[in-house]
Amino acid sequence: MLAGPARLNEPMSDDEADERQAFRAVLPRLRVWDTDLPAFDPAAAPGAPLTLFHRWFVEAVAAGQSEPHAMTLATAGADGRPDVRTLLLHDADERGWHFASHATSAKGRQLAARPWAALGFYWPARGRQIRVRGAVSAAGPEESRADLGVRSTGALASALTGRQSDVLGSTEELARASEAAWERARAEPRAPVPTWTRYVLDAEEVEFFQGDAQRRHVRLRYRRTATGPAGGDWSRELLWP
Repeated sequence: MLAGPARLNEPMSDDEADERQAFRAVLPRLRVWDTDLPAFDPAAAPGAPLTLFHRWFVEAVAAGQSEPHAMTLATAGADGRPDVRTLLLHDADERGWHFASHATSAKGRQLAARPWAALGFYWPARGRQIRVRGAVSAAGPEESRADLGVRSTGALASALTGRQSDVLGSTEELARASEAAWERARAEPRAPVPTWTRYVLDAEEVEFFQGDAQRRHVRLRYRRTATGPAGGDWSRELLWP
């Protein structure tokens, strides 16, 4: 049984005090971008953000960035407060930035009620960040099934385990459900997961951040001015770092 919540102003144990001291000892010593960073000339940037995103993504992979497709997804709950988590990018095309989850998960319920979100990518190997904001729509059942169909057995097993974000009674309960899901995933590579949903964020703003060792960071923001083929028209503006 997990312990209950700690009381406010309760004295710290010796272990807690040691952990805090260790944290505060290492945090001030950390440095960022202790390497050569690429130059970024915003005047030479393409007219639409998708092209630049593709370019930076490939460059992040070439630089050895670990898991460059990992991104943060920010949504809003029923109380209007922000919520955030890390998940994987599934595609980026003229429709927008693609990701997937259960429609019954916390993020799925939040997007159903408030279909707006923001994405964040951070690639320290290049000193770069990308922020994306816009409306989110759910793809249809066929596209959602296809999304899961091309992923690994482990991804299918995880989706079949289900109940994402529900309260878990014990790790043993998870182990039993996961084992059953793995068995089914191996036996049925196309097993249906009705709640699995592919989402697409149609960007209205995309910001590209290039870090600079002198802290003269370059921030270029694209803002959509009109919709149309290939993502529509965009304006560009620089932001103070």
